[in-house]
Amino acid sequence: MNNYPITQLPNYNYLFMDNITSLQVSDAKVGTGVAAATGKEVTVHYTGWLYDPKAMDKHGKKFDSSRDHGEPFSFKLGAGQVIRGWDQGVAGMKVGGTRTLIIPSDLGYGARGAGGVIPPNATLVFDVELVGVK
Repeated sequence: MNNYPITQLPNYNYLFMDNITSLQVSDAKVGTGVAAATGKEVTVHYTGWLYDPKAMDKHGKKFDSSRDHGEPFSFKLGAGQVIRGWDQGVAGMKVGGTRTLIIPSDLGYGARGAGGVIPPNATLVFDVELVGVK
């Protein structure tokens, strides 16, 4: 499995980059609980947007949110149950932490897009809160 480079950026810096070619992570809050590790079941709250280079915060049209569904989302980290950008971007988070992921298309849904709401080759932005690790 190829691991793409993760670029750790200061909170203020990622907002002004438009050429997204690698996963970008920015911790809004570093958690103090158990760390998310490959093979563990993680539970997150998330909100996903299409990347908009013209928006100040790069958050374009919202396409999904666990908070809108009224419950967090759980998956086994590193098992391919989610897009690769999530498997790579959630790894290392600690419970209680919040992180923004800017995910290039090749680590997201690629040329196929998803569900009629994510167009082909879309860069995605997710705000993720890690609420549990088992």
